[in-house]
Amino acid sequence: MHWIHFTAEDQLQKIIVKSQEKPQVIFKYSSSCQFSEVVFQRLQKNCCPGEIDFHFLDQTNYNHISEKISETFGVPHQCPQILVINEGHCIFHESHSEISLESIMGHAMVTA
Repeated sequence: MHWIHFTAEDQLQKIIVKSQEKPQVIFKYSSSCQFSEVVFQRLQKNCCPGEIDFHFLDQTNYNHISEKISETFGVPHQCPQILVINEGHCIFHESHSEISLESIMGHAMVTA
């Protein structure tokens, strides 16, 4: 899996713009949450589909960005969490054990 590291708040606007061309996925991770690591390792075992960009946000170090994401898309602030952004909107979000590449692809490819 190839991750684009999400480390600056201005990247959010770029993700929204890029979502007009192809779906964007944001994975919110916390180093203080064991379940984040389990989900991360599970996602790492897969190939990164070229038709989707995957962004990795370390919520531990960039909590303000995580809060901005929640505010922008009107979704609860959770971790671990996956958001699928398409055409400027969050079309799918899930957290904890519900996160899977299959669910991400199922939602991202329906709208792509």
